[in-house]
Amino acid sequence: MEENHKKLLRALAIYLPQFHPIPENDKWWGKGFTEWRNVVKGKPILKGQYQPHLPADLGFYDLRLPEIREQQAEMARKYGIYGFCYYHYWFNGKLMLEKPLQEVIKTEKPDFPFCICWANENWSRRWDGDDKEILMEQNYSEMDHRKHIEYLCQNIFNDSRYITIDSKPVFIVYAPDLIPDLDESIDIWNEIAMAYGFKGLYVICFLKWNTSARCLDIKNINALAEFSPFLKTGKVQRSLLDKIIVKMGFPMTARQKNKIIAYTDLVDNVDKKYQSNGKLIYPCVTPMWDNYVRRRNGNAGIYIGSTPSLYGKWLEFSCREFVPPNNFENFIFINAWNEWAEGNHLEPCEKWGHSYLESTHSVLNKYK
Repeated sequence: MEENHKKLLRALAIYLPQFHPIPENDKWWGKGFTEWRNVVKGKPILKGQYQPHLPADLGFYDLRLPEIREQQAEMARKYGIYGFCYYHYWFNGKLMLEKPLQEVIKTEKPDFPFCICWANENWSRRWDGDDKEILMEQNYSEMDHRKHIEYLCQNIFNDSRYITIDSKPVFIVYAPDLIPDLDESIDIWNEIAMAYGFKGLYVICFLKWNTSARCLDIKNINALAEFSPFLKTGKVQRSLLDKIIVKMGFPMTARQKNKIIAYTDLVDNVDKKYQSNGKLIYPCVTPMWDNYVRRRNGNAGIYIGSTPSLYGKWLEFSCREFVPPNNFENFIFINAWNEWAEGNHLEPCEKWGHSYLESTHSVLNKYK
């Protein structure tokens, strides 16, 4: 690529719509539950850990409020984010946490590009350390695939702000391995989308540390996207005493039960190759990560030592190394805009203010 060529990139920030009460969460977790209830329970369990993550500019917001959604989009646009990627929850015809996006579509505000990621996992009591108790189960069938895409074509994909490539709505799948016969399922999705006047769907599957190799070979996937952080990246940090306690089977402290990893390991181990088996792989960076408040019973992933400068270095590397095939398939994913209970957000917090947003803008401004 010639040095004077202006490479165009579009940053999509992953967006969590959890910040408003719903009847199901009232039943499972207590009246009025939202993610904020987990966030405020944060406390450091080791030296150098940043907890709790407390919001600054927007406060403990409620996403039912239109002015909050407007301020989020205004802030994202100001700092170079192209659009939001909303998590979308569909369980065999039942929608969950749908209200914020429904209001965005109904009111036609904010005027900000968006797409959706189908978060197709079961809901369990993982936050209580119990993956076995299923709260909302995900099942798959041809009939449900048809109903699902029909709903999206009628209510979401047809919005003028929805992100498309070659008249194909971008549809992201969070956990592709969970869908049996994914190739055949995508055939059904494309059939339905074309019946509604689209050219089909542009299907992206997130590539996580536990994604199987078969996803690289599924012909109907248009592209893959990294989902950072890869929680197996980096060396788990334990003192000699920690190791002795674990080895001898003594009761472990909260600090010893969790994966403590240096954020620099993420930055220093970035894969320089963004194509595999002929598939385009979009890069993804994460500003911070610490989901201890969601997993206080153990097995949390805690990356310590993140700074706006280190994050900016990672984002700069990803933007520089990624070579999009054209000026449409040119996404950079940022995980996330507002995953507060995972210590993972671009939104301003009390400690860093706008510093992560400023690092984002400094890099993305070169490629807008």
